[in-house]
Amino acid sequence: MTSNASTCHTSSLGSPTSSSCSATSPTERPAESQPPAPIRIEHDCIGELAIPANVYWGIHTQRAIENFTVSGIHESDHECLVHSYAVVKHACALANQRLGLLDPVKADYIVQACERIEQGEFLDQFPVDVLQGGAGTSMNMNMNEVIANVALALAGHPLGDYAYIHPNDDVNMSQSTNDTFPAASKLAIANGLTPLRRSCEDLRRALHALADKHRDDVKLGRTQLQDAVPMTYGQELHAFATFLKLDMQAMDTLLPQLCSLNLGATAIGTGICADPRFRDLAQQEVASLTGLPVRPAHDPIASMTDMSAYIAASATLKNLAVHLKKAADDLRLLNSGPRAGFEDLRLPARQAGSSIMPAKVNPVIPECVDQCCFMVFGMDVTVNWACAEGQLQLNAFDPVIIHEILTGMTLLINAMDMFRTKCIAGIEINAAVGKLYAEQSPSLAAVLNQRIGYEQASAIALQAEQTNQTIRQVAGERTDIPASELDSMLDVVKLSRTLHQTCREQQ
Repeated sequence: MTSNASTCHTSSLGSPTSSSCSATSPTERPAESQPPAPIRIEHDCIGELAIPANVYWGIHTQRAIENFTVSGIHESDHECLVHSYAVVKHACALANQRLGLLDPVKADYIVQACERIEQGEFLDQFPVDVLQGGAGTSMNMNMNEVIANVALALAGHPLGDYAYIHPNDDVNMSQSTNDTFPAASKLAIANGLTPLRRSCEDLRRALHALADKHRDDVKLGRTQLQDAVPMTYGQELHAFATFLKLDMQAMDTLLPQLCSLNLGATAIGTGICADPRFRDLAQQEVASLTGLPVRPAHDPIASMTDMSAYIAASATLKNLAVHLKKAADDLRLLNSGPRAGFEDLRLPARQAGSSIMPAKVNPVIPECVDQCCFMVFGMDVTVNWACAEGQLQLNAFDPVIIHEILTGMTLLINAMDMFRTKCIAGIEINAAVGKLYAEQSPSLAAVLNQRIGYEQASAIALQAEQTNQTIRQVAGERTDIPASELDSMLDVVKLSRTLHQTCREQQ
């Protein structure tokens, strides 16, 4: 539809400005006498609406801006989602052109517009709140309108001249919000796995390096916060690295689920308004543009309401958060002190910890990691509720699902990078304290079980605890085991490696 009001657009394509029709400066004309800002009028099924003349969005976006005023977080804050949606529209335009449905000249302008959005241009033209009703219709229409108007400007037409390139008839050809929004969302998550995995691997390597550095330093293991049996610092730290290795394996497993797309299913999975050939072609074009193993969903009706990929993505993030929290919490405990705590290790001092207690230093980095993890736990609850709320042939809550997952991914990437650079890299191991605890713990009596039985070993452990002696001292007094054999049996270094020698993790 062509504008029926004066239109103002940039003389050269780029971020919209109103320089060519700016009002007289306040120094020349009183503010109250300034003319109104230039507008263009567009219409939809509800009626007409004025839109700023120089923006690339249209009436559907303008209504969404006015309707959804809740979070203050906009589509543009998820640049990866904007990018992925542009890729979807790009692929659809190519597929429609190959089918002879879209004029090649129009298709070329639409593709050029998509490419510019993919490259990060026009990000400020996606101002709709991330929490929007309509299953993502507002973002789809926002994308259609911006692409159409950028294409119009490239073609030398005024913004809003939809008689030439139309947001629905041309940009949205063979598509619906219900197949394109989930496709863009899954692609955004899939692309987000790359930086997430990179941060995970960087942290894993840092933990692995620290573990190798202290592979021979013995300490006391603990269960239920009570003394257990000897282990090494290396073993403890390697366990954290193993957690992250498992998380990366889960990410690899997740990728194929995210690459099952439902383009061509249109409104409810029946493919209405789409050429039957479009489905395979569109997926092929997405695969070509992204390099991802994209394939058509097996059952388009089922895929329209199947939230499995989102649930799996959220679960993967939650499990990673559980592992990060475990590492952060353990390091906080092992760092406790400096006089009345575990004192197994020292975390790097990052800032003063108290406004009243001089020289107090708190484990602020692990505490920050914990809070990021709490946010991810909440994200998972939101995602699961939203995934469970689909009715009949559609789940309308994709917008909050993708917002939560992308926010969670960003939080975890930042948390892991911070954890690695500001905490793990500066840890100092208190090897002397660790060995002392291991040698003095009554739990060493477990070694005597096979030789003298559980009951007698228990008596030795109890006496050692009551008299503040070591197991070696009490066992030397109460058993006839030769001293050299006791020394060998109770060697904490050897004990820490009973299983470790044969089962050491291959990192």
